[in-house]
Amino acid sequence: YTGEPHPDGAARGLPAPSIEDQRELLRGLLTSGYPDKGLELLHRTGFVAAFWPELAAMASVEQSKEYHPEGDVWTHTLAALRSRKHFGIALAAALLLHDMGKPAAREGGNRERPFENHAEIGAGLATRFLRRLGFSDSLVAQVEYLVRFHMMPAALPRLPLYRTERLMSSPLFPELLELYRADLASTYREPSGY
Repeated sequence: YTGEPHPDGAARGLPAPSIEDQRELLRGLLTSGYPDKGLELLHRTGFVAAFWPELAAMASVEQSKEYHPEGDVWTHTLAALRSRKHFGIALAAALLLHDMGKPAAREGGNRERPFENHAEIGAGLATRFLRRLGFSDSLVAQVEYLVRFHMMPAALPRLPLYRTERLMSSPLFPELLELYRADLASTYREPSGY
């Protein structure tokens, strides 16, 4: 993919990539050793804006320097992908999409809590994005769980067991903890809560 995208999604006479090609491109990037570099290249060339506008929206959302000195949501997302310790597709997709709800939450949020409910909003957006690209129902369900609950590990020490037992008994709970760890590591904050 080279050059600027045209309004119809094609790049300088090249046909738009098929949904299957987009899915395999994303899968290949997410399971690679350096997904952040590939995604940033696609972002700079206009591919992300042309074909994955849900992801492109993250680049325009600034975050509080107190909690996210690394920058906007897109920059944070790429840093979270760099922080992962294994290369499974569910974890990588969840890292890519975990803050996808922040642009929509900011639009409907309040000044004191601009990203309130971003995890729930993001879970729905992530589901639609992955389904549009034709990912399996199993992967979509795993990513939906991880995105929806990615903020929950921070609250676990304060919640009673009856509220957390179901979450912690999920076979995806270790993935959720890894998502939380990578998310924290990408904020340049100290991970004592982990």
